[in-house]
Amino acid sequence: MSNIYKALQERILVLDGAMGTMLQAYKFTEDDFRGERFKDYPTPLQGNNDLLSITQPEAIKTIHAKYFEAGADIIETNTFSGTTIAMADYQMEDLVYELNYQSAKIAKEVANEFTAKEPHKPRFVAGSIGPTNRTASMSPDVNDPGYRAVTFDELRIAYKQQTEALLDGGADLLLIETVFDTLNAKAALFAVEEVKDERNIEIPIMLSGTITDASGRTLSGQTAEAFLISVSHIPLLSIGFNCALGANLLQPHLQAIANKTDFAISAHPNAGLPNAFGEYDETAEEMGEQIEEYLKKDLINIIGGCCGTSPDHIREIATIAAKYKPREFVVNK
Repeated sequence: MSNIYKALQERILVLDGAMGTMLQAYKFTEDDFRGERFKDYPTPLQGNNDLLSITQPEAIKTIHAKYFEAGADIIETNTFSGTTIAMADYQMEDLVYELNYQSAKIAKEVANEFTAKEPHKPRFVAGSIGPTNRTASMSPDVNDPGYRAVTFDELRIAYKQQTEALLDGGADLLLIETVFDTLNAKAALFAVEEVKDERNIEIPIMLSGTITDASGRTLSGQTAEAFLISVSHIPLLSIGFNCALGANLLQPHLQAIANKTDFAISAHPNAGLPNAFGEYDETAEEMGEQIEEYLKKDLINIIGGCCGTSPDHIREIATIAAKYKPREFVVNK
């Protein structure tokens, strides 16, 4: 695991792009999502992308490989919704361990293949831990502001189960991402610290928030700097932002934290903003030009793509990133 610290000090590391964007191209049907094993499952399963690690593993493996071929140093496991809380939508809470374990195992196999071919450029697997579809610090009911759909402890337990499975499957680090509620993130961080203590291990942790609109705040109301301050008690590998915004709109929020922390800084913005049909039109070249502004300003250590990005975007980003030195940071272990 210490290899990633070494690599980060040598160069800007490239994270992969969107999994969902790539899966959409397959046009998987309900039957494809079910496979033979879940053909009689009582609930609709189409849209449960995490399940594809079990029912369509070759597709997941191919997508990981395409991102590595494009120049990615780090790929994310196909586990964005891999908690009992999120899987309740599909009545698949009992499958959570297997989903995370298999997703990490697939990603690690691909990473090992590429590392074996290019030992000078080790590849890493980040266990993707999404925000869940519930928020701990706000009420979903406008008529009952004190109501909460989930508790801190429920989140902690769910995140702990996911963390254990990702590590058992071979994840090199953990990426707590798309954080819209810092209290949810704190539950995830608490769970990871529990696993570290119980197993007597160190785990590099990337933490990535999401600025939800032009106000420059997360959904739970924090500015970029407030988000940084409220999680800085944890020894993180990196902190940064992803999703919601394109690269140009994300830049001011990266600037707000870059000179206020010794952690590495990460960013994986969307390919611009979605059009009227919810699709992303920004080309690799257009996105690359915006990303280069990050590098000129010495803002980041890890750069990738979120919604709408493809291997073409990552290839362009990797080419640009290779021309710049990484931002200086302090190793936290």
